[in-house]
Amino acid sequence: MSTTDDAPVPAAPERDVPAAWVSPVADPAPLGLAAFALTTFLLSAINAGWAKSSTGSDWWSYAIAYGGLCQLLAGMWEFRNRNVFGATAFSTYGGFWIGLGLWLHFIPATVKLTALVSLNRDLGWILLAFAIFNTYMLIISTQVNMAVFLVFLTLEITEIFLFIGNLTTKVPVLPPDVNIGGAVQIGGYIGIVTALVAWYTSAAGVMNGLKGRQVFPVGKPLFNL
Repeated sequence: MSTTDDAPVPAAPERDVPAAWVSPVADPAPLGLAAFALTTFLLSAINAGWAKSSTGSDWWSYAIAYGGLCQLLAGMWEFRNRNVFGATAFSTYGGFWIGLGLWLHFIPATVKLTALVSLNRDLGWILLAFAIFNTYMLIISTQVNMAVFLVFLTLEITEIFLFIGNLTTKVPVLPPDVNIGGAVQIGGYIGIVTALVAWYTSAAGVMNGLKGRQVFPVGKPLFNL
């Protein structure tokens, strides 16, 4: 006959332990960065004077379809991923490329040839507005990693040179007929650097996500707020 000491100890009641949250979608950031990088590179090559033998219009359709639509979709998936920073960045710059492409396609035809510089003033104000947005995203990117911070830093410098150039130019500076020189051309060079940094960050996201570990370094947050 069993005694109380020999009796089996009753199991403790199970408690509801919340499961770790797992993203329902793959990381959309590498796609968003790649779309941003390619379109930025194409337009920056024109601004820098590297595409003199081309039509100068090669960037337009990719601004709509790749830099615009694909980046906007990446932003929507970042909402699904619960990444408010990525969602805000990709959705905003996806909208930027779509808006810029549509503006340059429809608006210049409505402006008199003697008033084409007014188009640069439009661009200057547009770029100034996005530089303001980019400034607080640059500050917040210090909390992500060094690679993302460098994307926003180089983009910030690009936008500053471009809005200064467009607000101060005395002659029309518009793709595909860009008069080389001044702040716009400098912005083109820095824009190419921006595209290269964004491409690297995209490649790091693809490789590191594929391998499940860090292969291409992206650095750590610069500091903690």
